[in-house]
Amino acid sequence: MARHDGMLFETGPEGLAYDEGFLSEMEETGLVAWMKDLPFRPFEFHGYTGNRRVVSFGWSYDYAGHQLRKAQALPPELSALAARAAAFAGRGEDFFAQALVTEYAPGAGIGWHRDKKDFGEVAGLSLLSSCRLRFRRRRGENWQRHAQLVRPRSIYLLRGAARHEWEHSIPAVSLLRYSITFRSLSSQSILRFAESQNA
Repeated sequence: MARHDGMLFETGPEGLAYDEGFLSEMEETGLVAWMKDLPFRPFEFHGYTGNRRVVSFGWSYDYAGHQLRKAQALPPELSALAARAAAFAGRGEDFFAQALVTEYAPGAGIGWHRDKKDFGEVAGLSLLSSCRLRFRRRRGENWQRHAQLVRPRSIYLLRGAARHEWEHSIPAVSLLRYSITFRSLSSQSILRFAESQNA
């Protein structure tokens, strides 16, 4: 493991950064208590209901309409964290425009995917329990694979190849876990919304 500009890097996909000590235990306890009052809803994808529950802030992705939609603004509990995550990524404090809070009950996971192209860089915070963040990338007829153990109170960052070339997934967890995912908007999304404002 090597450290560069405050980031911890594991051998694996280029653009993956990870740090285990992002949150304190006190911060984690406060966030989990706050999350329990959030209006979680089952994740829905083209008529399919997932086994995890989510709530979006800033922006939400409409899978039926294949587009981003404005959502409730990031509350203070998340806006300060978003600024810290942006600093971890070496970006300005307003870099992350969307936050997705996810509740993984025991047995819940997420299948292989890449985040929608409407989004740019992705940062994820893990709370309460660990998970395995798995990566895979097609190489000819085979898959190149990597796995990152994501511990409670840690943060990971996906940019570059880790974000755009590799898929990732989380196998079913055995203990209750929460995550906070921050996403920036892609340059195409920023341009599209700017043009719609000027229309």
